[in-house]
Amino acid sequence: MPSATTASRQRRTPSPARRPGSAFLVLIAGATAVTAANIYLVAALLPLIAHDYGSTASAVAWIASVAQLGYAVGLLFFAPLGDRANRRRLVAVLTLVTTAALAAGAAAPGTAALAAAVFVTAAATVIPQLLVPLVAERAPADRRARHVAAVVAGLFTGIVAARVLGGLAGQAFGWRWVFAGSAVLTLVLGLATARVLPSERGRTGSASGFLAGIAALPGLVRHSPDLWRACLRQAGMFGAWSALWTSLALLLTGPEYGLSTATAGLFGLFGLTASAVAPLAGGLVDRFGAAKVVRAAYLLAAVSVPLFWLGGQVMAALFAASIAIHAALVTSHVANQTLALTTTKTPAAANTAYVVSGFAGGALASALAGPAYAHFGWTGVSAVAGAWLLTGWGATAVGTRRVASG
Repeated sequence: MPSATTASRQRRTPSPARRPGSAFLVLIAGATAVTAANIYLVAALLPLIAHDYGSTASAVAWIASVAQLGYAVGLLFFAPLGDRANRRRLVAVLTLVTTAALAAGAAAPGTAALAAAVFVTAAATVIPQLLVPLVAERAPADRRARHVAAVVAGLFTGIVAARVLGGLAGQAFGWRWVFAGSAVLTLVLGLATARVLPSERGRTGSASGFLAGIAALPGLVRHSPDLWRACLRQAGMFGAWSALWTSLALLLTGPEYGLSTATAGLFGLFGLTASAVAPLAGGLVDRFGAAKVVRAAYLLAAVSVPLFWLGGQVMAALFAASIAIHAALVTSHVANQTLALTTTKTPAAANTAYVVSGFAGGALASALAGPAYAHFGWTGVSAVAGAWLLTGWGATAVGTRRVASG
């Protein structure tokens, strides 16, 4: 007799007419890359922004945190609408809001105005999390994870582009032109994506439904063991990655290596590992299942933590660790997100709970990594990463045993 999860997957298997083609996936991935880049754009431009406003990079660094806060707010309030609202209309509206906010940021006369523009930009940049459930719904069951992986690859490519290409373009043309250029790309790709989405005329997002979607998130996670495990395991994985990756510049520019900020920033190119691994991870999930793939990703991440610790003295170890942690992160993300999208009847709400959980784990680990580095050096950061991996896997392993014995 098929399980509830299997039955729900079968119900959501689309008819051939609704299956997305390669051009559709390329457009979705491109729009995801550009919109995801908007969240991290300001972080790469902080030195240029500070110089323009006659300040220091440390004095305006808080604006990057505003972007993270805005994204969290957008995830919580907008992403659940994917189950109720007409996604074509919602993507178009969010695209226009993001474009206007980026344009306002390009013309911002001071840090307060820029921070407000960055907040609105990040809050409206939840389009990728509206598109992933749609792609999962329209994909054939035997290729669902590979289709999700295509969007995930676009997301990580956007993050890398923001940190690497954004900084280089800002140096060449000025940070305001980078904001303006991102506004144009967002407008073009966002509206093009909205145009090819299904119309979904029968779906409307009322205020009561909007609030109900948010209120239902805790219960949704509590009553879905698969979603609960996906949330905790990705929170542990993303937390480990965040602790290491957000602190790496401190190590590289510190007395251990003494690199320049620009040279240290090139380590962001290791993020391309994620884009390359995503399609492979999707194929593995389709073939072997999400649970086995997440287990393998955790093992790879566990190997990367001691490599990062060794990288405090050996540059080659940092190279290997950077590749390993990105491969582990994206592999785990593809597997866990595919599971989250297929385990309930409300994929957009489940995806919201999943992404918010992962984001919360990453934010908390990053907050602890700074003091850990200040008091214990790179060893402290590595310990935070290891603790997050142990917590993410250990908590879900205990829960699994309890369910099995109950």
